[in-house]
Amino acid sequence: MKTFGRAGWALALVLATATQAQAQKAYGPGVTDSEVKIGQTMPYSGPASSFSAIGKAMSAYFAKINAEGGVNGRKINLISLDDGYSPPRAVEQTRRLVESDEVFAIVGTFGTPTNFAIQKYLNAKKVPSLFLGTGADRISEPQTYPWSMGWQPNNHAKGVIYAKYILKERPQARIAVLYQNDDFGRDYAKGFRDGLGDKASMIVKELSYELTEPTVDSQLQILRATGADVFLDLSTPKFSAQAIRRVAETKWTALHLLSDASGSIASVLEPAGLDNSKGVISVAFRKDPNDPAWENDAGMKEYLAFMRTYMPDANVHESYNVFGYATAQTFVHVLEQCGDNLTRENLMAQARSIRGLALPMLLPGIVIHTSATQPTPINQEQIVQFDGKRWVPVGEVISADK
Repeated sequence: MKTFGRAGWALALVLATATQAQAQKAYGPGVTDSEVKIGQTMPYSGPASSFSAIGKAMSAYFAKINAEGGVNGRKINLISLDDGYSPPRAVEQTRRLVESDEVFAIVGTFGTPTNFAIQKYLNAKKVPSLFLGTGADRISEPQTYPWSMGWQPNNHAKGVIYAKYILKERPQARIAVLYQNDDFGRDYAKGFRDGLGDKASMIVKELSYELTEPTVDSQLQILRATGADVFLDLSTPKFSAQAIRRVAETKWTALHLLSDASGSIASVLEPAGLDNSKGVISVAFRKDPNDPAWENDAGMKEYLAFMRTYMPDANVHESYNVFGYATAQTFVHVLEQCGDNLTRENLMAQARSIRGLALPMLLPGIVIHTSATQPTPINQEQIVQFDGKRWVPVGEVISADK
């Protein structure tokens, strides 16, 4: 009888310990002791298919993490579906991820129109949608959309950063502004005006253009006639290449600032003419694998080793791979911070509690920081200037924060 009693107490102790350990774990949909299931949609087909490199790089990075044992013992299962850069298809595929695949969260979905299309649905379902690939301001409005968060600097923040640069370097400037008449251009232009504050009178003329217009020649003619000595060009690649050529042809000597959306040497500056592009200013926040300045950089070496092992057939010089790689690293960091409390509520809480995270492929001085009132992880940019061959850093990193 005495022996039975001791065995009973031992069994009760084991059961109590197991129950306590289990009680310390809290799981949302898509989470088990061995897996965290997440989803995204990407333009693997359609007009924006070049951006699908982001999703491929994220999948490859999670494969690397899984091969190393996962995060807190759990493998990351990313289900990445094609949306063709079509908002209706993005909605259809996202509903499948949430309602059929029962993913824990949406992570890294690319594109402004596609993310706009799914934002209300995901927030109504209280599904975290993290580190989304868009600079649209609306994606990171916690009062209205508490379950959404972008990743890169938003367009308003970039406008503020440009304003800070001009106020410091050209305080007496006369500024002409060209912007695309959509959320991208309007957010960027508003950020610039807000950044100038009571110096907004430095803007002598603002003009917009529609995506359906064949050229922006008429707008450039009017802006040049103002005598402006700074030209803020918030256009997308096709129109930026036109503007660079036209500015050179008309010998307009204004300092030409490009949106970062048009920073591609291959897609914008080469078609515009490298000589014409010399001296153009833009912004950057991540390292460029094309830049020989990073040849001996530890972060770049780590990235290139990853590419050789996990994406051997991909173009190592494609900057969208860097984007996906760093986005995936950000999510892994948040997942690590969650521990065994893997509820959707805690995932959002940890995503809004990132403090000074420096990633290997972000430019020196740029760190990820979030809070309840700062929902955009990256809020800094490095001003860069094209020297005829590559983008060269100018001055110090600038933050959009006051």
